[in-house]
Amino acid sequence: MPDWPKEIRAAIAPLNLDPAREAEVVEELSQHLRDRYDEMLVSGVAADLAYQTLLSELYDGALLSGLKATVRSAPPPLPIGNNADESIFAGIWTDLRHGARLLRMNPGFAIIAILSLALGIGANTTIFQLLDAVRMRTLPVKAPQQLARIKIVNSPHCCRGDFYSNNADLTGPLWNGIRAQLQGFANIAAWSPFRYNLGRGGEAHYADALLVSGDFFNVLGVQPLLGRLISPADDYKGCGAQGVVLSYPFWQREYGGRPEIIGSKLTLDGHPFQIMGIAPPSFYGIEVGRNFDVAAPLCSQPIFSTKGGLMDSPRSWWLAVIGRLKPGWTTERASAQLDAIAPGIFAATLPAEYDAIAKKDYLSFHLGALPAATGVSSLREEYEDPLWILLALSGLVLLIACANLANLMLARASVRQREMALRLTLGASRSRLIRQLLAESLLLAAIGTAVGAVLAQILSRVLVAFLSTQQTRTFVELTPDWRMLGFAAGLAIFTCILFGLTPAIQASRTEPGIALKAAGRGATAGRERFMVRRALVVSQVALSLVLMTGGFLFAQTFRNLAEMNTGFQQDHILTVNIDYSTLKLSPDSQMAFRRDLLDRMRAIPGVTSAAEALVVPMNHAGWNDNIDIPDGPQRQLVAFNRISPGYFQTMQTPMLAGRDFAATDTPKSPRVAIVSEAFGCRFFGRANPLGKLFHDAGEPSTIWLIVGLVKDAKYWKMREDPEPTVFVSFTQANGPEPDSTLMIRSDEPLLPLISSVKQAANEVNPAMVLNFTVFKTQIREGLLREQLMAMLSGFFGALAVILAMVGLYGVISYMVVQRRNEIGVRMALGASRGNILAMILREAAILLGIGLAVGTLLALVAGNAAASLLYGLKPRDPFTFIVAILGMTVVAFIASLLPARRAASVHPMVALRDE
Repeated sequence: MPDWPKEIRAAIAPLNLDPAREAEVVEELSQHLRDRYDEMLVSGVAADLAYQTLLSELYDGALLSGLKATVRSAPPPLPIGNNADESIFAGIWTDLRHGARLLRMNPGFAIIAILSLALGIGANTTIFQLLDAVRMRTLPVKAPQQLARIKIVNSPHCCRGDFYSNNADLTGPLWNGIRAQLQGFANIAAWSPFRYNLGRGGEAHYADALLVSGDFFNVLGVQPLLGRLISPADDYKGCGAQGVVLSYPFWQREYGGRPEIIGSKLTLDGHPFQIMGIAPPSFYGIEVGRNFDVAAPLCSQPIFSTKGGLMDSPRSWWLAVIGRLKPGWTTERASAQLDAIAPGIFAATLPAEYDAIAKKDYLSFHLGALPAATGVSSLREEYEDPLWILLALSGLVLLIACANLANLMLARASVRQREMALRLTLGASRSRLIRQLLAESLLLAAIGTAVGAVLAQILSRVLVAFLSTQQTRTFVELTPDWRMLGFAAGLAIFTCILFGLTPAIQASRTEPGIALKAAGRGATAGRERFMVRRALVVSQVALSLVLMTGGFLFAQTFRNLAEMNTGFQQDHILTVNIDYSTLKLSPDSQMAFRRDLLDRMRAIPGVTSAAEALVVPMNHAGWNDNIDIPDGPQRQLVAFNRISPGYFQTMQTPMLAGRDFAATDTPKSPRVAIVSEAFGCRFFGRANPLGKLFHDAGEPSTIWLIVGLVKDAKYWKMREDPEPTVFVSFTQANGPEPDSTLMIRSDEPLLPLISSVKQAANEVNPAMVLNFTVFKTQIREGLLREQLMAMLSGFFGALAVILAMVGLYGVISYMVVQRRNEIGVRMALGASRGNILAMILREAAILLGIGLAVGTLLALVAGNAAASLLYGLKPRDPFTFIVAILGMTVVAFIASLLPARRAASVHPMVALRDE
């Protein structure tokens, strides 16, 4: 092996370098020559010929001339020639090693570049991973593509009755009718989600349960981890409390993963069930975003209800159904078969109490099959569109980061202009230079992608935790799969090409003779390269304006919803859910018990008022039904709520006319109702609704007398328009209820109030189960989607503005350096510092103006995509655009001012001396 350090010291001896600099040059050139020597040997060149060739290149006059000009300001050049037969892989490995060495020698550039890429790629990968888990990933079961969901489709008037979950597609009679006429399905299964208490009194400790039919696990092809799963033999009418299957996370969390718990007892709402098996770790259920804790047979539902079983009720919608298609069957063919048998099924399950209109609607329903490979999900319905928008916003951030890096690479290419010229002089081809610079950008992209992927795993878990609430734990499987890895790899390739190719092409066009003859003032880029950098800055400004506008729109939407008048006062209210089903109260004693319990809550020190409510506003649950107005509109759907006297005082909803409910409103007295403003306006116009009558649809004998009018209040969600609402009284309710919800208002802190409520409840009966929620917290949890959009879009906007600020600062600074001599001449001819300052700021203003114009057009077009997510403003809101444009203008002024002041402070004699 040749002694390259010795040869290099002899070659550079005429330069008279200081020892430290000489050692650095020897180290660098030794590595380059060893790499080149190894490449030539691999390509088949004889050792002696390779040594003589490199030795002649080392002592070449052009090399020493280039070293004289560059050794004090730049890393030593890479002396690689152009051999057509060289090993491609060896050359790439050499390029990567050289790129790593340059990054190590320029830590500031490396940190900025890697951090920019990591944030851009990390943000994109985070959102894509959530979108993949919520929207695209299939269920972790056997052959998920063969699964189909059976439900009512293409029926605008569906459906009337009681609904028990977001996925309550069918009633018990419909389920029995469908499974008796299977043709296109090998088998079908039904399930329904519930929450059951694991404790026996005191504060509740809930488990998320699935009630499943006997074939549920067979249809999905799930095998047990331990024990056995629920089978058809476990699901029979009147089964009671038999066995349950635990999910793997629940088994680990509650039992520490101990296998000996098989056969032991688990209590659900006071009923003991035997643990028969453990589901595998990969199985979380059917609903994406929600993991189950326990699964019990469908037939056990009646023991949890004081009103009896739901399976025989034609007005109780509580089941979701999934099936596995037979070989050769498609969802379209299965839908056609279901539609053919639907008339007979609906005719056989027609509720007897329906009148002619309701019967006609019910018999017009259609059954169909929908693909279910990705399961069902209310989380998907709520967050799919926001996640697509956030993915687009994060993509813009990545584009801005790439534009910023392209500017940095162009600047580095200018600094390394002499190195490129020297290598061209030594025989390197332009394609080889492009490959070298692309290798450097590939190295940056690979490191940025790796850091971004790690960042994405952290951010994804933070966002999932953010989406979880006190009442609902959000579960999303975030294990990386081929989609996520492929997406990250695609981003790496995209960023490499985007910010590496243009600088590489520009650098390869360096004219060797001009560069090597450049004087000590340094090389400057041509007009073409500077125009590219200007175009990149304009794109940064434009895309940043789009992101800033989006951030303002979503922030205003969240503020509008959080500060809107809901029709009641949200503060100082504690919601207490009380389950007394275990008390086995008789229907006759239940009303007196609840009245006594409410009186005790009102007597707690610090409580100003308390009331009972069937429906807590904006609690993702409700009750609506059709009514008929005598001599007026027929069959109108309105919202209902059952409340106790004092509810409007507790909620501080103004009573506009009439009276509140009273203890004198009993089951034996005429039925009375209080209605909202929207109800009065829709059905009675400007007439006073007090004293008016209405009755339940199809039941003329069930008459309600309107005795009060209250101000409109939100019922289902914040975004809704005022909905006609009817309030009826608990004092006139008939039939047993398994639980109560109390709304307690207090001017005292709510957390200490909880212990007082527990004490009062224990004095009545310690077996009651309590669950506490701060009402305002519950309302804010309903705005998580809007809060997420405001938070992430604001973050993306701020990040984009910072990157644009850096890009603009870099371009203006580069322009100042390029025009330093011109500035000196102007000042020598009499130009004032103010004139120079104005000249530089004018350049920045031109770039800013073009970017703002392009960005405004892009924001106007992009705003339409987000229109459905906004509230209280239009996507083309003028105020938002004005604020965003002013904000970008201020940022651009700050970014341009420092280099402009530096240009204005140039002494003309110093500038002319450089010339």
